[in-house]
Amino acid sequence: MELAHSLLLNEDALAQITEAKRPVFIFEWLRFLNKVLVAANKEKQKKLVEQLTGLISSNPGPPTRKLLAKNLATLYSIGDTFTVFQTLDKCNDIIKNKDDTPAYLPTKLAAVACVGAFYERMGRMLGSSFPETINNLLKALKNAESQGRSEILLSLQKVLSGLGGAAASCHRDIYKNARSLLTDRSMAVRCAVAKCLLELQNEAVFMWTTELENVATLCFKALEGSTYGVRVAVSKLLGTVMATALMPKQARATLEEVLELMATGFLRGGSGFLKSGGEMLKGGGSVSREVRVGVTQAYVVFVTTLGGQWLERNFATFLSHVLELVAHPRATQTHVEAVYSRRCVSFALRATLGGLLGEKAQIAAAKEICQAINKQMRAVEAVVSDSSGENKGGAADVSASQHVMVCALKELGSLVQSLSATASPLIQEPSIGLLETVTSVLLHPSMAARLAAAWCLRCVAVALPYQLTPLLDRCAERINTLKSSPEAVSGYSFAMAALLGGVYQCLLGIPHSKGKMVVSIAEDLLRSAAQNSRLSLHRTQAGWLLLGALMTLGSSLVRYHLPKMLLLWRNVFPRSQKELEAEKARGDSFTWQVTLEGRAGALCAMRSFVAHCPELLTEDVIRRLMTPIECAMTMIIPAVIKVHGAHLKASAAMVRLRLYDILALLPPKTYEGSFSALLRELVAEFTLTDNSANTTTSLLRSLCHYDDSVLMGSWLQETDHKSIEDQVSASGSGALEHDPSSIYLRVPVGEAIPGPLPLGVSVIDASVALFGVVFPHVSFKHSTLGPEEVRKSALALVMGALDNPNPILRCAAGEALGRMAQVVGEATFIASMAQHSFDKLKSARDVVSRTGHSLALGCLHRYVGGIGSGQHLKTSVSILLALAQDGTSHEVQTWALHSLALIVDSSGPMYRGYVEPTLSLVLTLLLTVPPSHTEVHQCLGRCLGALITTVGPELQGNSPTISTIRSSCLVGCAIMQDHSDSLVQAAAISCLQQLHMFAPRHVNLSSLVPCLCVHLCSSHLLLRRAAVACLRQLAQREAAEVCAYAMSLAKKAGDSKENLNITETGLEGVLFGMLDRETDRKLCSDIHDTLGHMLSSLAVEKLSHWLKLCKDVLAASALAFEVEKEEEDSEKKDEMDDDTMFTGLGDDDKTKPSVAPRWVTRVFAADCLCRIIHLCENADKAHFDLATARSAKAKNPKGDLLVLHLSDLIRMAFMAATDHSNQLRMAGLQALEDIIKKFASVPEPEFPGHVILEQYQANVGAALRPAFSPDTPSDITAKACQVCSAWIGSGVVSDLNDLRRVHNLLVSSLDKVQAGKGSSSQLYSESATTMEKLAVLKAWAEVRREHTSGIFTLLITLVQPELPSLSRLWLAALRDYALLTLPAEFASQLPPEGGAFYTPETIDTARLHYRNSWAPILHAVALWLSNTDFGAAEGPEEPQTGTTSPAYPQGPPAPIKNPDELAKDRMHLLLGISIEFLCFPRPEEPIERVMSCLQALCTLLESPQARNHIAEDQLLAVELLNVLHRLLLTRDPPSVQLQVTAVVQETIRSAQDHLDQRRSSKGVEDGGEKESASVLAEGGDTGELQPGKSLVFAAMELLVFLLVRHLPQVNTKASDSPSHLPTKPQPLPEHSNRLVAVTISILAELPALCSPAGSMTILPTILFLICGVLKETALKTPDGSVPLPVSAALQGIKTIITSPLGRVEKTQQQWTSLVRSSLASVPNMDEVSLLTAITLFLVSTSSELVGVTTLQKGCMERFRNALNSSDPWVQARCYQLLLSVFQHSSRALSTPYIHALAPMLVEKLKGAERARPGTPAELQAVQEGVKVLEGLVALGEEQNRVQLLALLVPTLISYLLDENAFSTAPPPSKGLHEFALQNLMRIGPLYPAAFKTVIGAAPELKTRLETAIRANQASSKAKAAARQAQPTVQATPTIKLKTSFF
Repeated sequence: MELAHSLLLNEDALAQITEAKRPVFIFEWLRFLNKVLVAANKEKQKKLVEQLTGLISSNPGPPTRKLLAKNLATLYSIGDTFTVFQTLDKCNDIIKNKDDTPAYLPTKLAAVACVGAFYERMGRMLGSSFPETINNLLKALKNAESQGRSEILLSLQKVLSGLGGAAASCHRDIYKNARSLLTDRSMAVRCAVAKCLLELQNEAVFMWTTELENVATLCFKALEGSTYGVRVAVSKLLGTVMATALMPKQARATLEEVLELMATGFLRGGSGFLKSGGEMLKGGGSVSREVRVGVTQAYVVFVTTLGGQWLERNFATFLSHVLELVAHPRATQTHVEAVYSRRCVSFALRATLGGLLGEKAQIAAAKEICQAINKQMRAVEAVVSDSSGENKGGAADVSASQHVMVCALKELGSLVQSLSATASPLIQEPSIGLLETVTSVLLHPSMAARLAAAWCLRCVAVALPYQLTPLLDRCAERINTLKSSPEAVSGYSFAMAALLGGVYQCLLGIPHSKGKMVVSIAEDLLRSAAQNSRLSLHRTQAGWLLLGALMTLGSSLVRYHLPKMLLLWRNVFPRSQKELEAEKARGDSFTWQVTLEGRAGALCAMRSFVAHCPELLTEDVIRRLMTPIECAMTMIIPAVIKVHGAHLKASAAMVRLRLYDILALLPPKTYEGSFSALLRELVAEFTLTDNSANTTTSLLRSLCHYDDSVLMGSWLQETDHKSIEDQVSASGSGALEHDPSSIYLRVPVGEAIPGPLPLGVSVIDASVALFGVVFPHVSFKHSTLGPEEVRKSALALVMGALDNPNPILRCAAGEALGRMAQVVGEATFIASMAQHSFDKLKSARDVVSRTGHSLALGCLHRYVGGIGSGQHLKTSVSILLALAQDGTSHEVQTWALHSLALIVDSSGPMYRGYVEPTLSLVLTLLLTVPPSHTEVHQCLGRCLGALITTVGPELQGNSPTISTIRSSCLVGCAIMQDHSDSLVQAAAISCLQQLHMFAPRHVNLSSLVPCLCVHLCSSHLLLRRAAVACLRQLAQREAAEVCAYAMSLAKKAGDSKENLNITETGLEGVLFGMLDRETDRKLCSDIHDTLGHMLSSLAVEKLSHWLKLCKDVLAASALAFEVEKEEEDSEKKDEMDDDTMFTGLGDDDKTKPSVAPRWVTRVFAADCLCRIIHLCENADKAHFDLATARSAKAKNPKGDLLVLHLSDLIRMAFMAATDHSNQLRMAGLQALEDIIKKFASVPEPEFPGHVILEQYQANVGAALRPAFSPDTPSDITAKACQVCSAWIGSGVVSDLNDLRRVHNLLVSSLDKVQAGKGSSSQLYSESATTMEKLAVLKAWAEVRREHTSGIFTLLITLVQPELPSLSRLWLAALRDYALLTLPAEFASQLPPEGGAFYTPETIDTARLHYRNSWAPILHAVALWLSNTDFGAAEGPEEPQTGTTSPAYPQGPPAPIKNPDELAKDRMHLLLGISIEFLCFPRPEEPIERVMSCLQALCTLLESPQARNHIAEDQLLAVELLNVLHRLLLTRDPPSVQLQVTAVVQETIRSAQDHLDQRRSSKGVEDGGEKESASVLAEGGDTGELQPGKSLVFAAMELLVFLLVRHLPQVNTKASDSPSHLPTKPQPLPEHSNRLVAVTISILAELPALCSPAGSMTILPTILFLICGVLKETALKTPDGSVPLPVSAALQGIKTIITSPLGRVEKTQQQWTSLVRSSLASVPNMDEVSLLTAITLFLVSTSSELVGVTTLQKGCMERFRNALNSSDPWVQARCYQLLLSVFQHSSRALSTPYIHALAPMLVEKLKGAERARPGTPAELQAVQEGVKVLEGLVALGEEQNRVQLLALLVPTLISYLLDENAFSTAPPPSKGLHEFALQNLMRIGPLYPAAFKTVIGAAPELKTRLETAIRANQASSKAKAAARQAQPTVQATPTIKLKTSFF
């Protein structure tokens, strides 16, 4: 392939390759040439022209000739044109050639293609040569075969487009020659003619003036017997010509004339015009469906071409015209035709109104529709009330009016539903009277119209949920008042059923009481049915319909009515076999009809119950349902029909349908006794034994595999015209009146309105479906298909169908065969099937069996898989490859290639060996099969896609074979991309998508992305879907490149004619625009994903661009309001004349989208806004810092940070939050909340002390206010409460008056909460009220929590006044929540009347709302309780005496509780909720909830009341600790662990306080006897702690777990294991340090809770852990600070050693050995901590304990080492610690240490004279040493003082310097001098006698001292004064432990 990439064709290389590969080589060269030609130089032109013209006669295939022509035209247009005429002549000669052989055809076609390309590219440059060329082509057209005809017509189209108006002289010739071909046999030719005439009408005026009628007739004829492609092409031609006829250029026709012409086609088809009214009425054959569907599409093209503004102005005319169509008797000759015509009219309305009009115009259109309905209804009422019978045609009018009503109401419903909440003006404006209008139709004599009106009401209720309850009430009231009118009973029951069916789409639901209302109405109807025979039928049907609809409300509501329902069901059917027999003999045909309808209704309600209330289906309920069902199964209907006439057939069929439906939903086990009878009945049903008239089922398509659609043509279902195209294939006659129960069922996915099929079809469908459910349960011993004979007959049935001429049946047979093989799963069985097909395919020559059996092979492989069918692979592949080359029948090729694709797909890697031959076949066929055989090309695309998947990731490789495979795939994709059929293009895109997945480097995005962008505007749904799906995949990896290539296309598009919507908003803008137009779910979800991927990767870099995109979309919300103001002025402008009205028609300035973004798109944009904020947060903190952002912007003006756009963010959130649409309001409030939370703390650099959000207070207030208006739905108010609390708590506003704005909103909503249950008129379900009230309480709770963090005192002033009522409501909410969390088995304990904020009926939904709001409320209550001493000061409502009223005004007066009991209750409530939650927080619970709960516990335990309670009930405390332990096992964050330790600490301290209290009171009673203390504490006399009962044990468990979690080394098991490697202690992270410290300090408090014996049980562990912690954490820190755990451990040691336990006699010995061993095991760690620990032991205990020789030795050794340390800091610390040991009160302890260490100390100090201190640290060490010596002097007795001073004084004097030395000494040395001098001057007066003695003994000391003193005094007086003012230099040591232990 690489050799093909040269400017000139490499003829040597071409000659060397095989014949078969040459076409590919040539095509690849042409592809390369097409890319590089634009930039090529001219000298090669001559040679190139030679090579290219040479190729014309080399039999090029379709894709090659297309490229060849394109290249030649490009070559001449950029190079010299002097040889162009030669080339043109050469082509013309080829075209004139009389050779008609197939071999010469490709050459002819290539010449035709070249001519077309020349004119298209160069047009008028080719001068006057065109008449000859055109005549030449037209002559050839007459004799050409179909492929030639298509190609010539397409060429003519190109000639016309190139020449424009210049070719006027030939226009008529072309028209005359082409028009006759509109009815050509070949569909491809019809398409080509339509395209050619479409091009012609651009310039040929006569087509839309004099010839207008003829064009129309031709088009109608062309539509007869047409395919989908032809209908699209012809309707485009017809619609465009009709629209052009109205264009102002020289409009001759009026709108009425044009519409009349089109109506002819709709009503009469191609059979000529209406001559006179008389002939019209005589009737005649009905119009062919293809024509009607085609004309319908033409209407849509017609309106779309004229544009949205035209439609707005002329909507009334258009509406009345299309409604007249469906009122016309010719459109509704049979019921099926009427249904189809209605579908067409509905489609025309939906496609134009839905797509072209903006929300404003849609509301205006809805008004028009209302007026049309009113007009019709008035006419109907006139006929109905006209009893004189003068109006003869009246009945016909009424029956016609029903169809008009159905279309109008259906469109009205669709409009309202798509407008959603934006439709509210329609309902609120009395002049429109939409609801009155629609409800009036509920009394229409025709059932279809009544159902349509009911459906329309359901749409209104779903769009505007606040209308749901009032509408239900209104219907109920009307049913009761109009009980005696059959229409009213029927119509209003339809409406109620429809409304109930819509409830599931309204999140807020309906009040529970409405269920009771419906049941009573239904019961009443069923009871009174028998009273009046005129009403029996209607009342029976209505009653059961209502009950069926009631079931859709779900279990929680139906549960209450189930017993009554079971009774009603039982009573409809006979109770016993005897009654069954007896009833056959009774009754006339009317009572039987009512009976059958009643039973069908009852079964239908049962089915609805089983489908919607699965939770209620207990075994008992199923058993009770089976009684009536079994009766229905045995009911002998045929006998009744024989007796009473065939008109009962429909009712009987309805009973069977309902029966089959419910049986299919129940578990087959429940009716296995009736299997055999049932199966007989079912088989009779679908083999049409009794009823040969019904011959259809709709299931075949859906049961066949989706991928087989290409064989059946059912891809038609996947177009924009699906809803009308269905009728051509005869499965689209669905209509509501076929099955009224569908009005309350859920609409099938993808449908706009339910369309149940006619009864005959439905019964067969249901019987087939049930057969499929039952048959597998029939017990066969051996295999699933049963015994051999069953298998044989099944196989015979299927094999026979493989040869059936109907392709759908052949598909079904293939599918059945594959599944049979899968089910039986025996190799021999599969082999025999495969062999049968092999033999057939080898011998058969007819198309039918070759297609059927090739599919059979594909299906076998598909269902048995690669492994199971591996041995047949080779044979299957070789046969199918041969069949695929059968050029005589493209049908055989299609089926063979489709099966081949199935085999490739299912074989996986086993197919690898066949990839090359298959691939080369695919390429050959792509290059040779005529493009008109689109199915073959689609299947080739499927094959190519499957092959790419098979090779998979290997495609990245570089080996020669892989390179060849890869380039072949790319060539194949290129050929398909250039194909004219959109499905083939879609296949090409999905192949490229696969390739991009496996080998992204080899897919050229620069050409692919622009191609995808072009397809986004395609008129074919599947192509748009493929393009978006591919973009979605590309955007995941390479969003930036995709957007860049799309923008480059936009720049190019400026030059070319192609109408692309890409503007400066880029691809993103186009996708946002598509969201408004597209209705296909898959497509929209892919667009959302694509935009999402682009947003994630680009939004932060291109912030302004994305924010502008969102802003432009959201601005539509603001526009809607502004337009309303402009309306008044424009009224006057409306009276303009027609000419000005049409200016600018047809091309509504295409660049801007014609319609403002719809609400759904705006909601998506608001979500995008939240995502952008989130993305910025993760990207860079500078986005939220104004100062940084401004400086960054100054440095780099292109840089962009979010904070600079804050005003835009607020504006967007405001626009969304105040929109009409509720969904958008929710999204806007969410955005607002995000903005507040992210920007609350961003300071305003220009005004220090202020934040930037302050300036937006008004906006925030204004955005929130509407959400608190009385008519706002609960969910929005609830969301707004959340935003309020975020705003108040954010601290943005510091001024009380400013805060009041938002605060007042919360106060107003609090009043609503206090109103209690059932006070307001309810629109929504009780759970909606629950949600709103709890949201308010939660918001208040969050505000209350905020100010604990000390942000504001001003919040206190806001919350204080509300606290009394708030606290009461909060407690009530918590009490509800506590009850709702009880397990199911305690359900009986729940209060029957519900709680404070929920009703018993809505309990399930209420739980969710409580779960979302209890945590902040709990915290707020805990705060309130601990601040008010458990609500002691609760005000007048609850006086302290506790005698008057109870705390809760709800319910009956409770027994009065004293404050203590009340406090206890509240305590238990809060603890209970917390423990229940902490026991098992769901993994998805947010961590904030866990924290909230723990903080609440902490707060609670701060109050004395609570501490008392928890200490008194020890088991409660134990449980709490166990739950916390379990929580630690599951939740990891450090914040949670710290909070848990805080709760543990509070619990332990509560227990301690309680114990002390009891001891002191006990001590007073016992008269101070000490021993009793042990009885009170844990452990008693034995010292045993019981797990599960002991608080100490529980605490130890939890604390040890925490320690080991953060310091695994403490666990000896781990460190002793052989795999353990000793590690050096590492510094812990900050949070671990804090945790370990807290844990240790709690551990040290535990012994105090125990009796002496008990403490002996735990002390070894605790001391061991403390030593362990010391060992692991006592590390030297650079700044000399003591790590937190170390100080905690030391503090702990002190706590333990100084505790009174050491003085208890019983445990004395144990205690002693414990303390000694702890001291002995103080680990080796950094010296200071080690010494501190030792000192602690020494200082805190008695000498008997630690005076043991071995211990003493060890301790002294450690001190010696420290004194000798080279680190002055260690020395200093050592001196300090020694001093505390020396000064110990017990001489027995200190003396040995003084003796051992004092001499060394003196030595050290003496040394300082020689080596004077050089650093402050060294200086401090000496000073500390001197202090120890001084201390010793002070300790010494009088008689020893002289000796001691003789050590101290000379040392100090030796530190003094003489004057000269002093002036030059460094500061530390000077410091030593001054320190010594001061000390000497202080010691002298202290011990005058001894001092004198010492000084006297050594005269040289005396002189030195005196000199120093003189020098000191000689310093200036000022200095002296200054020095006195300062404290002495070393009053305190500079080294200080954080905690002083001594």
